[in-house]
Amino acid sequence: MELIVKHFSELSAEELFEIYKLRISVFVVEQNCPYQEADDADRAAYHVWLKDETGIKAYARVLPPGVTFDSAAIGRVIAVKRRCGLGSKIVAAAVNIAKEKFGADKITIEAQTYARRLYEKAVFHQTSEEFLEDGIPHIRMQLTL
Repeated sequence: MELIVKHFSELSAEELFEIYKLRISVFVVEQNCPYQEADDADRAAYHVWLKDETGIKAYARVLPPGVTFDSAAIGRVIAVKRRCGLGSKIVAAAVNIAKEKFGADKITIEAQTYARRLYEKAVFHQTSEEFLEDGIPHIRMQLTL
């Protein structure tokens, strides 16, 4: 499994297509949630993914402070195959990228509530009550580094 880290400006058209195809298949189609999945935050992000010879297996985007939150942020976390450790690996990689690229001392996420344990394993803690975003229960969480 290979870890790829690229800023938006470095992505090839093919890489961007594969990222958007995966994100839309999960966040729009699978979750039956019509919303503007590709957004302007993508342009400021580092895109991080694990791939093998068949394609992307896990993905996350890492945002600098000031784009979505005052702190660095991680979002759009996907593991194609669930409950096999890929989610934890991509979250750990995203945390490392936030530290390396932005000198992050705090990382904020808005996690789907069902995925809380994944982020708690990475030492994120809940900082908000549950709220609906695009009809899906979420919680805000933070990691202090």
